[in-house]
Amino acid sequence: MQRRDERELREELVKLKTEHRMLDDEIVSLEANPMADQLLIKRLKKKKLALKDRITAVEDKLLPDIIA
Repeated sequence: MQRRDERELREELVKLKTEHRMLDDEIVSLEANPMADQLLIKRLKKKKLALKDRITAVEDKLLPDIIA
């Protein structure tokens, strides 16, 4: 992997992790309110899960499996 590609992947990883953290904070905040829109919470959780999948994919590109 070229250094440029690796740098771009690392930048994307930081961005995705930040977005994931922000979504988590928003979900926790909404869940604290008993009158919160449950549909919105479900949508945010689904988006958070999709972000986690993207984070894992980027991490896999950066750290390929080593067969022992």
